[in-house]
Amino acid sequence: MKILIIIPAYNEAENIGNVIDDLKRDFPRADPVIINDGSTDNTSHIGRSSGVGVIDLPYNLGIGGAVQTGIMYAFEKNYDIAIQFDGDGQHVAHEIEKILGPLTEGADLVIGSRFLGVDGYTMPVTRKIGRNIFSFVMSLICRQKLTDTTSGFRAYGRKAIELFNNYYPEDYPEVEALIVAHKKRLNIKEVPVRMRPRSKGRSSITFVRAVYYMIKVFLAVFIGLLKTKAYN
Repeated sequence: MKILIIIPAYNEAENIGNVIDDLKRDFPRADPVIINDGSTDNTSHIGRSSGVGVIDLPYNLGIGGAVQTGIMYAFEKNYDIAIQFDGDGQHVAHEIEKILGPLTEGADLVIGSRFLGVDGYTMPVTRKIGRNIFSFVMSLICRQKLTDTTSGFRAYGRKAIELFNNYYPEDYPEVEALIVAHKKRLNIKEVPVRMRPRSKGRSSITFVRAVYYMIKVFLAVFIGLLKTKAYN
């Protein structure tokens, strides 16, 4: 099976080399492609120097635009599976096999969850509260238990690749994409995975931004639910 690793990256020069090394060492049978989302540092240069494919976006589109670019590439090149794998070093290549498994058992979209395993993933209290609220609401909407709705560690089967090739949410894609998949009756699964803290650099998510993000996501979610003909 042809497997593509989609690595959305914005100013990840400090981390991208280690991410590629991790993938080459622990999951060499896939083709990595870096979606350089308008970076102003050496992300693109380091990626090319490491010998992997790089798609340079002309300006910063955000995570939604970067991921859809990768999915469109997977669709065009006829990949069977696409793996979304962050460029900040938090995802672990050795864990990819865990999110691939359910695809062979009928799943269309598999989410790697930080919160299903024995070893709990630590995060600030404010973000943990937001995560619990997201999980509760999205579990009701999708009619199944979902614990990590903002996880960017995902596996897309061919049916999901075809769906998101045509439309992928832009503003809050991780959460909204689950609604799109649910509306289209895709089989969504979650599996426990291990993740690690960001390798280098600082997250842009502060307390104020976390609260603002949570409010805006809920607005986007409920507006999306009102659009009965959306995503056709």
